Amino acid sequence: MSKAEAKRCPWPGSDTLYIAYHDEEWGVPKSDARALFEKLVLEGFQAGLSWITILRKREAFRAAFDNFDAEKMARYGPRKVASLLVDEGIVRHRGKIEAAISNAKSFLELEAGPGFSQFLWSFVDGTPKQNAYTRMADLPAETPESKALAKALKSRGFRFTGPTTLHAFMQGVGMVNDHLTGCFRHTECAKLGARFSL
Repeated sequence: MSKAEAKRCPWPGSDTLYIAYHDEEWGVPKSDARALFEKLVLEGFQAGLSWITILRKREAFRAAFDNFDAEKMARYGPRKVASLLVDEGIVRHRGKIEAAISNAKSFLELEAGPGFSQFLWSFVDGTPKQNAYTRMADLPAETPESKALAKALKSRGFRFTGPTTLHAFMQGVGMVNDHLTGCFRHTECAKLGARFSL
């Protein structure tokens, strides 16, 4: 069966960029700290918007934020913030931009301690959680794990990382497999999860 014929989760619709994201990225377990940090920042920018909006701007975000190099971002000052606020390629929201910069500092503190990836994955005991939802209506907006992670990140200074944002993050980076059981990626991501190790 070709990908064009494959049954998938309904949320990407017919958008080719969204379909590629669903088929290749969403639900794939990630352990790389920089990639996880990028996803966390982008999920923060997504708050109140649709993910496809952020996805279409992702390359512009990468260019604007030095490929999400946290050490560079942590040093951003007022001049950089001002330039980001006039960058039409990204979401120009002062609160979210300032949160991304402060989150970079919090990220570096975690990296210097337990490690950002290890810290995040500890909330699912280091193993992707395999769910078995059959309908989109069954997917929760937040979970006990996303609430616990949101609380822990907030205590470490992270912003724009509420339980709903964190649940979307956990789905995206494969901490939970929320592909519907009828989707061809559910089994594929489950196999990736079984082989995953930090």
